[in-house]
Amino acid sequence: MLDELLSERDKINASLQEIIDEATTLWGIKVARVEVKDLEIPSGMQQAMARQAERERRAKVINAEGEFQASERLKDTALGIENHPTALQLRYLQTPLELGSSQATTIVFPAPIDLVRPFLERARSWISVSELRSTARSGTRARANI
Repeated sequence: MLDELLSERDKINASLQEIIDEATTLWGIKVARVEVKDLEIPSGMQQAMARQAERERRAKVINAEGEFQASERLKDTALGIENHPTALQLRYLQTPLELGSSQATTIVFPAPIDLVRPFLERARSWISVSELRSTARSGTRARANI
């Protein structure tokens, strides 16, 4: 309500002007200008506003402290993973276990290429070996196609 009084003074002034004009026109008096200049807030309301402001300030301080602690934990974790690269792979493997307990039906799981690379290399080597075997079996057919 205080915000409304302060932000919409012009509307309040116009509304007061109309109310005063209705009452004074019958007497032949015309009020030229009405303006809200000063607002006095009761001390109880001032104290309540001060308490609310203090609660909001404390909440912001607590939130900032939590953000700071979280960033410190992330920094420590990043340093640990930097010193032990296998920790990242173990964390990736732990994530599906955590997600599996939720009720989600779709899981998008990014896998680092370092984790997948050995499987890709093995698949390439199997393809190469199977191509060589099939070429060796067909012998003359492979030469005829060249």
